[in-house]
Parts: sequence; C-alpha cells; structure tokens
Amino acid sequence: MGDRGGVGSRRRRTGSRTSSQGGGSPIAAAEEVRDVGAGGDAPAPAPAPAPAPAPTPIPSPDKDKDGEADVGSGPRELRCHRLQDSLFSSDSGFSNYRGILNWCVVMLILSNARLFLENLIKYGILVDPIQVVSLFLKDPYSWPALCLVIVANVFAVAAFQVEKRLAVGVLTEQAGLLLHVVNLATILCFPAAVAFLLESITPVGSVVALMVYTILFLKLFSYRDVNLWCRERRAQAKSASAGKKANGGAAQRTGTVSYPDNLTYRDLYYFLFAPTLCYELNFPRSPRIRKRFLLRRLFEMLFFTQLQVGLIQQWMVPTIQNSMKPFKDMDYSRIIERLLKLAVPNHLIWLIFFYWLFHSCLNAVAELMQFGDREFYRDWWNSESVTYFWQNWNIPVHKWCIRHFYKPMLRRGSSKWVAKMGVFLASAFFHEYLVSIPLRMFRLWAFTGMMAQIPLAWIVSRFFRGNYGNAAVWLSLIIGQPVAVLMYVHDYYVLHHEAQSAGV
Repeated sequence: MGDRGGVGSRRRRTGSRTSSQGGGSPIAAAEEVRDVGAGGDAPAPAPAPAPAPAPTPIPSPDKDKDGEADVGSGPRELRCHRLQDSLFSSDSGFSNYRGILNWCVVMLILSNARLFLENLIKYGILVDPIQVVSLFLKDPYSWPALCLVIVANVFAVAAFQVEKRLAVGVLTEQAGLLLHVVNLATILCFPAAVAFLLESITPVGSVVALMVYTILFLKLFSYRDVNLWCRERRAQAKSASAGKKANGGAAQRTGTVSYPDNLTYRDLYYFLFAPTLCYELNFPRSPRIRKRFLLRRLFEMLFFTQLQVGLIQQWMVPTIQNSMKPFKDMDYSRIIERLLKLAVPNHLIWLIFFYWLFHSCLNAVAELMQFGDREFYRDWWNSESVTYFWQNWNIPVHKWCIRHFYKPMLRRGSSKWVAKMGVFLASAFFHEYLVSIPLRMFRLWAFTGMMAQIPLAWIVSRFFRGNYGNAAVWLSLIIGQPVAVLMYVHDYYVLHHEAQSAGV
C-alpha cells in the first residue's frame, strides 16, 4: 500500500510537471515510465515502445470559466500575487469608470429632485403658459418684433441687387463695397434703434428680432465675400485662359452652379434659411427627407421648449427675485449663497437650450432643406482648455469667424494673437448688442465676460492639464453665467422697478 501510494504521488508530480512543460513530450513520457517502473508495481518498459497518443490537455487552474484568475483553485498554490497597480492609479491603464459615472448621475438626479420638491413646497406651481405670451406682446394688436423680421427682407434684396450689378460690371468694386458697408451697418443700427425707442416692443421680442438681424448680418457678410472671391477668380481665369469660367475656385462639374449663375432669389433665400452662416455656391445636399428623423426633432423642439419655460418660471424666477435684497444690502455671504443656488437651474437650462437649438432645431431645418452638413457642434464637453470650448460648441459661428474674420486678418499681416483678440472683441460686441439694447441699459457685463475669456484661457492652459483643465472649463460655465444673469437682473430691477417706486 505504501509503495502504491508512492507511485501515485510520483505520478501526480510528474503529471503536473509534464503538463507544465508542454504536454506529451518524449522526454516527459520517458521520465514517467522510469518513475513507474521504480515502484515495482508495473512491468519494465519494452526497449522500443510504440509512441503513446498525446494526452488530453488539462485546463489550467489559473483561469476560471470567465477568464479571470482563480488564485486558490490548485491543491498546492504557491503564488497568489503579481506585479500590478491599483485601479485608481494612472499607471494601471484601467479606464472603465462607468459605474462611478452612473452613480454621479443618480446623485445629481436625487439632489436636483430634492431642490425641485423644496421649490414646489415653498412656492407652489408657478408654471403659466399664458404668461409666456406677454413676454412677446404688450398689445395684442401690435406686433413690432414680427414687423422687424419681415422688414429684414429689404436688406437681403438690397445686397442681392448690388451683387447682380457687380457681376455684370454696372458697379465698380469700390462702389459695391460702399453700398454693402452701408447696408450691413443699417442692418445693425435700424433694429437697435427701433428696439431702444419703441415702447411697445418687449425685451424678449427685441432679443428675437435682434438675433434675426445679427444672423442676417453675418450671412450677407459671407454672401458678399464669396461672390467677391468668385469675381476675382473669374478675372484670373479669363486672363489665364479665354472662355474658362471660375466656379468658386474649382473646375465646373456636372450638376454644379458656377458664378454668376448663382445670383438668383432661389439661391439667396435657400442660403438665408439654411442652418449655416457661410455661403457657398454648391452646398452639400442630403438625398431625401427622413420623415421619422424629422418628427423626432420636431417632438424634441416642442418638449424642450415647454421644459425650458417651466424651469425658468418655476425655478429661476423665484431664485432671482429672492436675490435682489442681498444685492441691495450688499450681503456678500447671502449673495454667494444665492449665486450657487442659481447656478444649478441656470446651467441645466443652458444645457437644454444647447440641445434644443444645435441638435433639435438646426437638424430639423437641415432635414427640411436637405442640407447635408450636420456638424453644428463637436465634443465641447471634453474641452480641456477654454479655447477648445469656444472652437467646438458653436460650429456655424466658429466657421464664420475663421473664414471671414480670422484668416483675412492673417492675410493682411496681423499676428495670430491680434487676430484672436479681434475675434473675441467681435464676439463680445455681439453679446452685448443682444443683451443691452433689449434691456435698454448699457452695463457691459456681457462684453466684460467675453473679454475675460482671454486671461481665463491663458490661466487654464498654463496651470491646468487633462481632467483638471476640463473641470476648470465646466466650473467657468457653471459659475460664470449666473454671475452675468444676476448682474443684469439686479441692474434692470434697480433701473426700472426701484426708480418707478421712487417716482411714485
């Protein structure tokens, strides 16, 4: 019995050694035969045994059925550690933090649900869809904002007529430039004067009208530039080869439009309604209108419009109203508390507005017009610098700035830093234009906030990297906007309500 047990133990040892050395090798088989013969229980092997069939592979005890290490599965496991880093260490290479992200989302929902429930208990239901109409109309028989939008067609037709005469040589380039400058300046000044002087127009109606005119200004600026470039290339083509036409810098292809055949009202109004600010003679077109896609976008537009209005009425308005007294008393601790309380609903509404405008609205318009370029935004939420955010959150404006402002300044000899400063100055001007004129007061908070992005961009790029830079960008968005909102609301309240109370 003892010899038989010894033979069995030797068999187990040699078997494990055999499997660890690669299975049924001839040397391992010979060693096993010698060990068995030494015990005396088996006959001696023949001098020339026939080759034995390869043994069945034994699954390694180091891996379980899921491929994970099964450290304690062997009868005599001598090692259970290996060289490895903790999962939260950057050197570990681990990147699947989906569970933590889900936890953050759940905590965010619970915390905001608590705030929303607290708001309902304290103020009741404040959502009133009928009240929204009063934001656009003071007099049901007076529609000044809509009239301003209709009059905008006059300036579009004026730019078109100037281009038609420049194409046939009736006007010189200097005269055409002068007419375009007058037309573009009037586009900015005329609605501003109406919004500032006409008492029947509401601040919200003024914002809508001024946004339409601002978009018209940018579009007609691009329309003028591109047609000018086409005339220059047509002149170069004529001088190089008689009878050769320029088509926006490219040879004419079948089905494309070349200059000056693009100068039609159909082409002009397609560009004016297309979800882009940069003009082209031949826009990329989608093959068909996807009805289901369009219906989803229209449903999103309706749903998120109602959601934004409800959140503003129920959440933001009471918080802003309660912030006026701390501002009046200059109670800084209460001001900071109100600012942080306003940051959450303000940022949530801004995120909803971004999705509503850049995804739902612009995609719906593009689908209706079969406009092919749907890059209205990029991954700005991954921004690790302020510059990256401004380059990727609003692609139509970014493309216009690069094409018609930044690169022309570089071609005229300006440095990159001066060109970037020019872009931020122009953006700051339009931000202030769209806020101060409808409110009929000039406090330059929006202008200052935009210009503050320049030193902020330098600080973030200089001292923050990676996730820290991304956190800095998010913090500037979450905190910066409520500061500007409270500044304007406080000044508007002091200028109108307190002044009227003092006058009474």
